[in-house]
Amino acid sequence: MRILNFGSMNIDCVYRVEHFVRPGETLSARSVTRNAGGKGFNQSVALAKAGCEVYHAGHIGSDGTFLADLCREYGVNTEFLTQVDVPTGSAIIQVDDDGGNCILLSAGANFAVDLSFVQEVLSHFGSGDLIVLQNEISCMNEIMQLADQAGMRIAINPAPMNDAISQESLALAEWIIVNETEAYELTGEKELQRQLSALKERFPKASSLVTLGEHGAVYQTADQLYSIGTCKVDAVDTTAAGDTFTGFFLSTLVETNDPQLALLTATKASALAVTRSGAAKSIPTLEEVRACEFAPAAIA
Repeated sequence: MRILNFGSMNIDCVYRVEHFVRPGETLSARSVTRNAGGKGFNQSVALAKAGCEVYHAGHIGSDGTFLADLCREYGVNTEFLTQVDVPTGSAIIQVDDDGGNCILLSAGANFAVDLSFVQEVLSHFGSGDLIVLQNEISCMNEIMQLADQAGMRIAINPAPMNDAISQESLALAEWIIVNETEAYELTGEKELQRQLSALKERFPKASSLVTLGEHGAVYQTADQLYSIGTCKVDAVDTTAAGDTFTGFFLSTLVETNDPQLALLTATKASALAVTRSGAAKSIPTLEEVRACEFAPAAIA
């Protein structure tokens, strides 16, 4: 199975801080680094490091050519990654002493994706191929509708949550991947079981993966619920944890059709990632994950 990740490419400026800056506050950063990022980029790298044949489609500006170089270095095919006359997407990321993060995005070239580009890219893919999506590029509804018409399997992490993706388009997905905050924004429900029920009712075609931070994750299919706790580690930087989880979960699931193994593999991979600084560079290889002796705790 070929995997097309139609997603964002960002240049991340990461500020290490004692605490997140508050309104009206001026705060001195302990360090500043410039990294490759974007949910699309991170998930492509995670999929490639997990052993998948993955193609990345999207746009960068002239300032982002190093992102294409890194993709190729990590094993991501860049045939459908094009340069446009718009600055590359960017993010300002604060990382605090507990390893938590907050992120400010600027879309840049990610919002230069148009219908003609979508049609050209999707003409190279077809029935049975998997398309992985996030909500950091333009033309999301068109991408999902055309991918569905082509018979592609659709996995979407609709973050950041906004009105850019219609409920009708989300209903086309085979997998919907959200964290607990996004699940609340999508369903209006605060309690996990109500969220899962609402997701199943609104999107009956989709299986739902809800990541719960320090409380683990749950995966709901049409007739079964799977869950897993977290691995207790000393977090350094959580920036790419969710993207790592998504990449390794999908890779393992489509390879083995074993949801519990997919949850275990993704949990170990994200646990390894948060012990390292940076986004894509913190993502482990499949060999590292298989050798990892972390044991997830029981889900809370």
